[in-house]
Amino acid sequence: MLVSSKISPLPCLQPPAHNLHGVFTKSFLLPYSRTLTAPRKGSPTPRTLIKVSSSSSPSSENQAAVFDVASKPQVQDAAEVVRRFYGGINGRDLASVEPLIGEKCVYEDLIFPRPFVGRKEILEFFKSFMDSISKDLQFAIDDISAEDSSAVGVTWHLEWKGKAFPFSKGCSFYRLEMVDGTRQIVYGRDVVEPAIKPGKTALGAIRAVTWLLQQFPQLADQL
Repeated sequence: MLVSSKISPLPCLQPPAHNLHGVFTKSFLLPYSRTLTAPRKGSPTPRTLIKVSSSSSPSSENQAAVFDVASKPQVQDAAEVVRRFYGGINGRDLASVEPLIGEKCVYEDLIFPRPFVGRKEILEFFKSFMDSISKDLQFAIDDISAEDSSAVGVTWHLEWKGKAFPFSKGCSFYRLEMVDGTRQIVYGRDVVEPAIKPGKTALGAIRAVTWLLQQFPQLADQL
C-alpha cells in the first residue's frame, strides 16, 4: 500500500543571504576594517588610520570612512632599559644613556667612597669613564632578570676585544620608575670583583671587629 507523505523543509537557523548585511551592521558594526600606521605631520609620534567600509544595501556602492586614532607609545620593560644602558656605555654614546637615568637617580659604585647623586653627576662620571677607557673594553651581560617591571639584577664581566678581562666580574642592581610615561633608572649599585682577594683573612677581620663591638658596645655608635 502506498502511503503519501509530505516533507517540510526545516526552519532556517541563519538569516537569508540578502539580509546578511543587516546582521553584520547591527551585530558587528564594522564589517570591514583596515589599520594603517603613518607618521603624524610635525610630530615623531605615529598615528593609526582605521579604514572602515560598509554598504547600506547590496546594490549600493561601498563607502569608506577613515578614523585617525593617536597611537600609544610602547613602554619598554625594565630589563630592556638596562640593556640599552649597557649598550650606550659600550658604544661610548652618552646621549643615549642620558634619558635612561632619572633626574634624581642615586648610583653607587662600591669602589668609590660615596655615591653619585643626580643625573648630571652620574653622567659626568660616565663621561670620564668613556674618555679614559678604550672602546675595546666592553661590558658583557652574563645574566639579567626580566620578571620584575621595577627592579633588575645583572651579572656581567668585562671583555677586551672579545676575551674575558681579568678581575672584571661584577653584579649590579637597578631600581626603575615610570617618569612622564618613560621607565627610568632611579637607583643603581655596582659590586665589582676585587683585584686582591683576602680569602679567609676577611673572615678573621670580621671576627675581630665583631669581638670589639661585643666588648665595647659604644663603638657601634661610630659605625
